[in-house]
Amino acid sequence: MKHFFILPLLFVSATAMADTPQRFLDQYSAEARQSQPGFAAEGARGKAFALRKWGVSQSLPSCTTCHTDRPGKAGRHAITGKTIAALSPAASPERFSNPAKVEKWFKRNCNEVLGRACTPAEKADFIKFVMEDQAS
Repeated sequence: MKHFFILPLLFVSATAMADTPQRFLDQYSAEARQSQPGFAAEGARGKAFALRKWGVSQSLPSCTTCHTDRPGKAGRHAITGKTIAALSPAASPERFSNPAKVEKWFKRNCNEVLGRACTPAEKADFIKFVMEDQAS
């Protein structure tokens, strides 16, 4: 009988540990406000960030090289050819749900494309952009 109650509790606690895109947006926005008082994430700025040709890598000049300019559509890695799930949480519900993965991919992709770490403001704007894309 004890096991009957434990399993549902384990499921609920695992679900509660999952983050949401909005929580990441709130977190990065709060971090950005520490150096930019009044900061508010903007999807248009996030889209411009994703489309920008950074000039660091010829094979990976922008975020959209692999992820496309439509967050609701799957992408393809420009070097490996591997399919990349859509960035939009509406199309890929697991997006922006795991803090370790979010940080891992921001770190890797920002360094490869921008040649540096992304700022909290850039992360917030980018997440706002992909969250706004509901019907790609």
